[in-house]
Amino acid sequence: MLTQYYLTGLWVLLLTAIFSLVWGELAWGINGYAAPGLSNSQILSELYKQAATSPIRTNEDKRADATRKPVEFLQFAQVRPGMRVLDLATGHGYTTQLLALVVGSSGTVWAQGERQRPAFTKRLADHPQSNIVPVTRPLEDPIPDYVPKLDLITNVMNYHNSTYLSVARRSSINQRLFKALKSGGHLIVIDHSAKKGADLKTTKSLRRIDQAIVLEELQKTGFRLEQESNFLRNSSDPRNRAYFNMDIPTDKFAYRFVKP
Repeated sequence: MLTQYYLTGLWVLLLTAIFSLVWGELAWGINGYAAPGLSNSQILSELYKQAATSPIRTNEDKRADATRKPVEFLQFAQVRPGMRVLDLATGHGYTTQLLALVVGSSGTVWAQGERQRPAFTKRLADHPQSNIVPVTRPLEDPIPDYVPKLDLITNVMNYHNSTYLSVARRSSINQRLFKALKSGGHLIVIDHSAKKGADLKTTKSLRRIDQAIVLEELQKTGFRLEQESNFLRNSSDPRNRAYFNMDIPTDKFAYRFVKP
Protein backbone atom coordinates (compact mmCIF):
# COMPACT_ATOMS: atom_id res chain seq x y z
CA MET A 1 0.00 0.00 0.00
CA LEU A 2 2.78 2.36 0.96
CA THR A 3 4.71 1.47 -2.22
CA GLN A 4 1.64 2.11 -4.38
CA TYR A 5 1.12 5.51 -2.75
CA TYR A 6 4.78 6.38 -3.28
CA LEU A 7 4.65 5.46 -6.99
CA THR A 8 1.41 7.40 -7.46
CA GLY A 9 3.07 10.43 -5.89
CA LEU A 10 5.99 10.17 -8.29
CA TRP A 11 3.61 10.13 -11.26
CA VAL A 12 1.85 13.23 -9.94
CA LEU A 13 5.16 15.05 -9.58
CA LEU A 14 6.24 13.99 -13.07
CA LEU A 15 2.99 15.08 -14.69
CA THR A 16 3.14 18.39 -12.82
CA ALA A 17 6.65 19.02 -14.09
CA ILE A 18 5.65 18.22 -17.68
CA PHE A 19 2.61 20.49 -17.44
CA SER A 20 4.71 23.32 -16.04
CA LEU A 21 7.23 23.00 -18.86
CA VAL A 22 4.59 22.97 -21.59
CA TRP A 23 2.69 25.84 -20.00
CA GLY A 24 5.90 27.83 -19.66
CA GLU A 25 6.63 27.40 -23.36
CA LEU A 26 3.11 28.48 -24.28
CA ALA A 27 3.38 31.48 -22.00
CA TRP A 28 6.54 32.55 -23.77
CA GLY A 29 4.74 32.48 -27.11
CA ILE A 30 1.91 34.56 -25.68
CA ASN A 31 3.83 37.10 -23.63
CA GLY A 32 6.99 37.38 -25.71
CA TYR A 33 9.49 36.24 -23.10
CA ALA A 34 10.43 33.27 -20.97
CA ALA A 35 13.33 31.64 -19.19
CA PRO A 36 16.28 30.93 -21.51
CA GLY A 37 16.05 27.22 -20.76
CA LEU A 38 12.75 26.98 -22.65
CA SER A 39 14.11 28.35 -25.93
CA ASN A 40 13.73 26.37 -29.12
CA SER A 41 13.35 27.27 -32.78
CA GLN A 42 9.60 26.63 -32.91
CA ILE A 43 8.79 28.95 -30.03
CA LEU A 44 11.17 31.62 -31.31
CA SER A 45 9.63 31.45 -34.76
CA GLU A 46 6.19 32.07 -33.27
CA LEU A 47 7.56 34.91 -31.16
CA TYR A 48 9.07 36.57 -34.24
CA LYS A 49 5.77 36.30 -36.09
CA GLN A 50 3.93 37.86 -33.15
CA ALA A 51 6.42 40.73 -33.06
CA ALA A 52 5.98 41.39 -36.79
CA THR A 53 2.19 41.40 -36.51
CA SER A 54 2.05 43.45 -33.30
CA PRO A 55 -0.76 46.04 -33.40
CA ILE A 56 1.58 48.72 -32.01
CA ARG A 57 3.66 48.73 -35.18
CA THR A 58 2.84 51.54 -37.60
CA ASN A 59 1.14 51.22 -40.97
CA GLU A 60 4.34 52.55 -42.54
CA ASP A 61 6.27 49.71 -40.91
CA LYS A 62 3.87 47.11 -42.25
CA ARG A 63 4.09 48.54 -45.76
CA ALA A 64 7.88 48.27 -45.53
CA ASP A 65 7.71 44.67 -44.32
CA ALA A 66 7.40 43.32 -47.87
CA THR A 67 10.94 44.42 -48.66
CA ARG A 68 12.50 44.45 -45.17
CA LYS A 69 11.24 40.97 -44.14
CA PRO A 70 11.06 41.41 -40.36
CA VAL A 71 10.64 37.74 -39.43
CA GLU A 72 13.65 36.72 -41.52
CA PHE A 73 15.63 39.60 -40.00
CA LEU A 74 14.84 38.53 -36.44
CA GLN A 75 15.73 34.93 -37.27
CA PHE A 76 19.04 35.97 -38.82
CA ALA A 77 19.90 38.25 -35.88
CA GLN A 78 19.03 35.42 -33.45
CA VAL A 79 17.24 37.81 -31.11
CA ARG A 80 16.23 36.29 -27.77
CA PRO A 81 14.10 37.38 -24.81
CA GLY A 82 16.16 39.11 -22.14
CA MET A 83 18.89 40.33 -24.50
CA ARG A 84 20.73 43.64 -24.16
CA VAL A 85 20.82 45.21 -27.61
CA LEU A 86 22.14 48.38 -29.25
CA ASP A 87 20.44 49.54 -32.44
CA LEU A 88 22.73 51.97 -34.26
CA ALA A 89 21.25 54.88 -36.22
CA THR A 90 17.75 53.98 -35.13
CA GLY A 91 16.07 56.44 -37.50
CA HIS A 92 12.29 56.13 -37.35
CA GLY A 93 12.54 53.13 -35.04
CA TYR A 94 11.48 50.31 -37.36
CA THR A 95 14.23 47.95 -36.21
CA THR A 96 14.31 49.22 -32.63
CA GLN A 97 10.67 48.43 -31.99
CA LEU A 98 10.90 44.94 -33.51
CA LEU A 99 13.89 44.15 -31.31
CA ALA A 100 12.13 45.47 -28.21
CA LEU A 101 9.05 43.36 -28.88
CA VAL A 102 11.22 40.24 -28.90
CA VAL A 103 13.61 40.94 -26.00
CA GLY A 104 10.57 41.64 -23.84
CA SER A 105 10.36 43.16 -20.39
CA SER A 106 13.50 41.38 -19.22
CA GLY A 107 15.61 42.86 -22.04
CA THR A 108 16.68 46.34 -23.13
CA VAL A 109 17.21 48.03 -26.49
CA TRP A 110 19.33 51.17 -26.58
CA ALA A 111 18.28 53.19 -29.62
CA GLN A 112 21.21 55.34 -30.77
CA GLY A 113 20.89 58.34 -33.02
CA GLU A 114 22.70 61.63 -33.48
CA ARG A 115 19.29 63.23 -33.01
CA GLN A 116 15.85 61.90 -32.23
CA ARG A 117 13.66 62.04 -35.29
CA PRO A 118 10.05 63.19 -34.86
CA ALA A 119 8.72 59.86 -36.17
CA PHE A 120 10.68 57.97 -33.51
CA THR A 121 9.54 60.33 -30.76
CA LYS A 122 5.93 59.88 -31.90
CA ARG A 123 6.33 56.11 -32.01
CA LEU A 124 7.34 56.01 -28.35
CA ALA A 125 4.69 58.53 -27.36
CA ASP A 126 1.92 56.54 -29.05
CA HIS A 127 3.02 53.21 -27.58
CA PRO A 128 5.53 53.62 -24.75
CA GLN A 129 7.91 50.68 -24.32
CA SER A 130 9.90 50.82 -21.13
CA ASN A 131 12.56 48.53 -22.55
CA ILE A 132 13.53 51.07 -25.25
CA VAL A 133 16.14 53.60 -24.09
CA PRO A 134 16.75 56.48 -26.55
CA VAL A 135 20.44 57.41 -26.77
CA THR A 136 21.32 60.72 -28.44
CA ARG A 137 25.02 60.37 -29.21
CA PRO A 138 27.31 60.69 -32.24
CA LEU A 139 28.09 57.61 -34.31
CA GLU A 140 31.73 57.85 -33.29
CA ASP A 141 30.80 57.51 -29.61
CA PRO A 142 27.49 55.64 -29.65
CA ILE A 143 27.47 53.83 -26.31
CA PRO A 144 27.04 55.45 -22.87
CA ASP A 145 29.47 54.33 -20.18
CA TYR A 146 26.67 52.94 -18.02
CA VAL A 147 25.55 50.38 -20.63
CA PRO A 148 26.56 46.81 -19.63
CA LYS A 149 28.15 44.36 -22.03
CA LEU A 150 25.83 43.79 -24.96
CA ASP A 151 24.49 40.60 -26.49
CA LEU A 152 23.70 42.13 -29.89
CA ILE A 153 24.39 45.23 -31.97
CA THR A 154 22.44 45.98 -35.15
CA ASN A 155 23.70 48.29 -37.89
CA VAL A 156 21.02 48.33 -40.58
CA MET A 157 21.41 50.31 -43.83
CA ASN A 158 23.91 52.59 -42.14
CA TYR A 159 27.47 51.32 -42.53
CA HIS A 160 27.85 53.21 -45.83
CA ASN A 161 27.37 56.49 -43.93
CA SER A 162 30.56 55.88 -41.95
CA THR A 163 32.62 56.06 -45.15
CA TYR A 164 32.42 59.86 -44.93
CA LEU A 165 34.87 59.45 -42.04
CA SER A 166 38.53 58.57 -42.39
CA VAL A 167 39.63 54.95 -42.26
CA ALA A 168 41.13 55.57 -38.80
CA ARG A 169 37.91 57.07 -37.42
CA ARG A 170 35.83 54.28 -38.92
CA SER A 171 38.19 51.75 -37.35
CA SER A 172 37.73 53.49 -34.01
CA ILE A 173 33.95 53.07 -34.23
CA ASN A 174 34.32 49.37 -35.00
CA GLN A 175 36.67 48.94 -32.06
CA ARG A 176 34.12 50.58 -29.75
CA LEU A 177 31.45 48.17 -30.93
CA PHE A 178 33.78 45.19 -30.49
CA LYS A 179 34.61 46.26 -26.95
CA ALA A 180 30.93 46.83 -26.08
CA LEU A 181 29.91 43.27 -26.94
CA LYS A 182 30.30 40.36 -24.57
CA SER A 183 32.30 37.38 -25.79
CA GLY A 184 29.97 35.42 -28.08
CA GLY A 185 27.91 38.54 -28.79
CA HIS A 186 26.83 39.37 -32.33
CA LEU A 187 27.02 42.31 -34.71
CA ILE A 188 24.49 42.43 -37.56
CA VAL A 189 25.38 44.55 -40.59
CA ILE A 190 22.87 44.98 -43.42
CA ASP A 191 23.39 47.50 -46.22
CA HIS A 192 22.66 48.40 -49.82
CA SER A 193 25.08 46.48 -52.03
CA ALA A 194 27.38 48.20 -54.51
CA LYS A 195 29.01 46.39 -57.39
CA LYS A 196 31.99 44.22 -56.61
CA GLY A 197 35.12 46.34 -56.51
CA ALA A 198 33.27 49.67 -56.11
CA ASP A 199 35.45 52.22 -54.33
CA LEU A 200 34.49 54.59 -51.53
CA LYS A 201 33.87 57.42 -53.98
CA THR A 202 31.10 55.31 -55.46
CA THR A 203 29.83 54.55 -51.97
CA LYS A 204 29.45 58.25 -51.22
CA SER A 205 27.64 59.04 -54.47
CA LEU A 206 25.31 56.02 -54.55
CA ARG A 207 24.98 55.49 -50.79
CA ARG A 208 25.85 51.84 -51.32
CA ILE A 209 28.93 49.88 -50.32
CA ASP A 210 30.88 46.93 -51.63
CA GLN A 211 30.34 44.25 -49.02
CA ALA A 212 34.00 43.21 -49.30
CA ILE A 213 34.98 46.53 -47.71
CA VAL A 214 32.69 45.88 -44.73
CA LEU A 215 33.97 42.35 -44.33
CA GLU A 216 37.62 43.40 -44.44
CA GLU A 217 37.23 46.27 -41.99
CA LEU A 218 35.30 44.31 -39.39
CA GLN A 219 37.54 41.28 -39.58
CA LYS A 220 40.53 43.56 -39.01
CA THR A 221 38.80 44.75 -35.84
CA GLY A 222 38.61 41.19 -34.54
CA PHE A 223 35.08 40.18 -35.53
CA ARG A 224 34.61 36.74 -37.04
CA LEU A 225 32.07 36.27 -39.81
CA GLU A 226 29.56 33.71 -38.57
CA GLN A 227 27.01 33.79 -41.36
CA GLU A 228 26.02 35.63 -44.53
CA SER A 229 22.37 35.57 -45.61
CA ASN A 230 20.66 36.20 -48.94
CA PHE A 231 17.19 36.98 -47.55
CA LEU A 232 17.36 40.59 -48.81
CA ARG A 233 19.08 39.93 -52.12
CA ASN A 234 17.55 41.20 -55.37
CA SER A 235 19.33 40.09 -58.53
CA SER A 236 17.23 42.54 -60.59
CA ASP A 237 18.96 45.52 -58.99
CA PRO A 238 21.67 46.83 -61.37
CA ARG A 239 23.41 48.41 -58.35
CA ASN A 240 24.34 51.52 -60.34
CA ARG A 241 21.85 53.97 -58.83
CA ALA A 242 21.45 55.53 -55.41
CA TYR A 243 19.14 53.50 -53.20
CA PHE A 244 16.73 56.42 -52.81
CA ASN A 245 16.30 56.67 -56.62
CA MET A 246 15.22 53.06 -57.02
CA ASP A 247 11.77 51.90 -58.07
CA ILE A 248 12.52 48.30 -57.05
CA PRO A 249 13.96 46.97 -53.79
CA THR A 250 17.72 47.31 -53.60
CA ASP A 251 20.05 44.36 -53.44
CA LYS A 252 21.22 44.10 -49.82
CA PHE A 253 23.85 41.96 -48.14
CA ALA A 254 23.44 40.71 -44.58
CA TYR A 255 26.34 39.71 -42.33
CA ARG A 256 26.28 38.27 -38.83
CA PHE A 257 29.59 38.68 -37.02
CA VAL A 258 30.53 37.24 -33.65
CA LYS A 259 33.00 38.47 -31.06
CA PRO A 260 35.19 35.47 -30.18
